[in-house]
Amino acid sequence: MHLNEEAARCLLCADAPCSKACKRVDPARAIRAVRFGNEAIARQWVAQADEAELEAAEKACIHYDHPIRIREMVAALPELPGSDRTSRPSLEIDFCGIRCENPFFLASSAVCTNYEMVARAFEAGWAGVFYKTICLQEIREVSPRFDAVRSDSNGCFIGFRNMEQLSENPVEMDFDILRRLKQDYPSKVVIASIMGQREDDWIKLAKMAEQAGCDAVELNFSCPQMRQTGMGSDVGQDPELVTFFTACVKRSVSIPVIPKMTPNIAHISEPAMAAALGGADAISAINTIKSVTLGEGSEVNGCQTGSGYSGKAVKPIALRHILAMVKNPIISHKQISGVGGIETWRDALEFIQLGCRNVQVCTAVMEYGYRIIDDMILGLENYMAQRDIANLADLVGELLPKFYLPHDLDRDTVVYPRIDRDKCIGCGRCYTSCRDGGHQAITFGEDRQPRVNGARCVGCHLCRLVCPTGAIGLAKRIQKR
Repeated sequence: MHLNEEAARCLLCADAPCSKACKRVDPARAIRAVRFGNEAIARQWVAQADEAELEAAEKACIHYDHPIRIREMVAALPELPGSDRTSRPSLEIDFCGIRCENPFFLASSAVCTNYEMVARAFEAGWAGVFYKTICLQEIREVSPRFDAVRSDSNGCFIGFRNMEQLSENPVEMDFDILRRLKQDYPSKVVIASIMGQREDDWIKLAKMAEQAGCDAVELNFSCPQMRQTGMGSDVGQDPELVTFFTACVKRSVSIPVIPKMTPNIAHISEPAMAAALGGADAISAINTIKSVTLGEGSEVNGCQTGSGYSGKAVKPIALRHILAMVKNPIISHKQISGVGGIETWRDALEFIQLGCRNVQVCTAVMEYGYRIIDDMILGLENYMAQRDIANLADLVGELLPKFYLPHDLDRDTVVYPRIDRDKCIGCGRCYTSCRDGGHQAITFGEDRQPRVNGARCVGCHLCRLVCPTGAIGLAKRIQKR
């Protein structure tokens, strides 16, 4: 049984019946740990399990197809790693002079639209919130407003499209919510996201945020689906407007000012440099990507439109934009809040290693709930402990020295694929892909054993990527012939 594949089948039930059937263990929590990248420490929730309890858990599973193979999953879990550390690594980090208990924030979106929602997120362990964008215009949303591109294997979101705009609450109500949140949760970071249409709008909203006690203000220059001109990504695509509105807000308040960049532009560094010129304290990136999906139920009363795309699919694009900014000497000294496709602690780590001091999460919360913060915190702490890193700030930007321009990469050596015969099941996927999409460098005979022809192989590693069992790895890098 493949542990991760079976975990991916789990429905992640609320009030999971499998765990309710157990007295001493929590199989649902263990499965969730595997699902969100913590298979190394998942056994802790089932360490005391006996066969009878796990059998009861399996019988209680309400999966629509067939029950999750809980007993086999538990048997396949790795032993818990030993640790001689007497203290846990610190996830605390400074952002714009603000102490953050960890780097995990809610992104300005549907996941943070009222007091009760944000309070529950804070109680769960989220360090802060970029509250849903507040504006002075009337907001009237469409129905339905969401669509998803799903995985064929388990139906989970690959990408998520939304037509939602800004907060529908009265302005005064939203700032009262932010005031109460900061008052009731003083150790959490409360950031108001705002969007104006004219200079006086931006100034008024920023001042209201400061008066409400917000720690900082985010300037939404990036929403891709505003129905009024001169707002959202219309501003973010115009560096002059970015500089102008950033500067006018910066002059009006004493709290940090954080413009949010749009990815719907050829060179994100241009508006980011404009934001830096306007006095921005930090930069958020990215907002959603303009897109079209044609999923069933995505029409609004028979009509379609383009709107914002988020979720797993956009993470590589977000990372590309982050890299472009931190490599730019005019922007590199500005702190970055990373957004885009973050679902697990490993996703967050990638943003941090490229220079972000915190990350914002939206789509994953919409799909799985605030509870994912547990595995984000545990996973990042465990990773730091394994590397003997005590402070999160030591990870910020650590991968940047590895990035070069394409023409500077090594083109004189090659690393060939290596097949692990113990893991290979003889499916022939590598052979098919290499034959039809690669360099015809793999043979596949009646014994169902793929073999690499070194004379034809160029080391592209398409075969390794399509292998379903992880049977293809890397050989030693050598000089090209």
